[in-house]
Amino acid sequence: MPDVTPIPLAQLTTLRTGGTPTRMIDARTKGELVAALHEAWTEDGAWLVLGGGSNLFMGDGPFEGTVVRVLTQGIERMPSPRPGFARLTVQAGHDWDDLVAYAVREGLAGIEAMSGIPGTVGAAPVQNIGAYGQEIVQTLVEVELLDEGAAEPVVVPASELGLGFRTSVLKHHYGSAPARTAVILSVTLELEEIGHAERPIEGEQLRSALGLDEGTGASLAWVRGHVLETRRRKGMVLDPNDPDTYSAGSFFQNAIVSASFARTLPPECPRWPLEPDPDKFLVIPLDSFDGYVPPPAVHDPAVKVSAAWLIEHSGIRKGFKLPRSRAAISTKHALALTNRGQGTAAELAELARFIQGRVHSEFGLILQPEPVLVGVEL
Repeated sequence: MPDVTPIPLAQLTTLRTGGTPTRMIDARTKGELVAALHEAWTEDGAWLVLGGGSNLFMGDGPFEGTVVRVLTQGIERMPSPRPGFARLTVQAGHDWDDLVAYAVREGLAGIEAMSGIPGTVGAAPVQNIGAYGQEIVQTLVEVELLDEGAAEPVVVPASELGLGFRTSVLKHHYGSAPARTAVILSVTLELEEIGHAERPIEGEQLRSALGLDEGTGASLAWVRGHVLETRRRKGMVLDPNDPDTYSAGSFFQNAIVSASFARTLPPECPRWPLEPDPDKFLVIPLDSFDGYVPPPAVHDPAVKVSAAWLIEHSGIRKGFKLPRSRAAISTKHALALTNRGQGTAAELAELARFIQGRVHSEFGLILQPEPVLVGVEL
């Protein structure tokens, strides 16, 4: 586990920002990763774990500390206690999309709609990645992690990770520290064994993205191919020849608001309730009916609204940039802030603040950044 010559983080992050760290360690096995973390935690200075660099927004200055690059690889398939399911334990440094491709080849369902998401498997539970109605919380069984300062790793069930919309107890939210400071070493998922035949696609978001009617069937490979093509059209699949992909994906989270606040937004603003509609019919057995019919329960679940729609309808169009800036909105997707070539973190932050201000002025809410910000402020 030797040190390597530190590389500027602008070369290792998809937003292409960040200075050179004081020290850099490459960890290619789980044992090397544990040892590297122990070293980093006993030294003075900051430490940073780096996977694919696709969810990091690094400041322009040098990083005064140790960067541990997670380069571990491997997928292990195991039986599941549930009939018709299989479990996959995957090393933290494994490429996420490579895992999805493997699952599709093996006829394992549950993560195919998350094809093309950049980054590593170990980063996936940290922000509960998701796309088109699928989230890792739906298939995650457990993670093996090392808490800061601990001697040995522990296995933690998914139920203890506080998984919510793009969040967990492990995530470093903008302006606050994570509830649990730890590094994921491996991830275990449980996927359904469905093979390669077509089956009806569940979930309105996914059907809408794929242009499918309710009840229409599709295979896992077909879903993966069409999700990748949809993401490519939006500049959300990394391509060194396309500056629209020099981004951290969706820079702002879709906003979670109360149902009452959502009703103040224009009706054409896309929105999705976070909970299914309750049953519309109340059934009371005749042998227990006493003549009293209880009033319907009041249920007003929170609503997820489209940040991309809010941005575009605050007057900011795809391709927008501030004067003399090398940061711009993607020409393909309003949620992606892109580095158009040698742009600085300061330029990207200035654009992000401008967008936040416009959306707040027009609609009364402040969009929250999705990537982890290190050495930069909005």
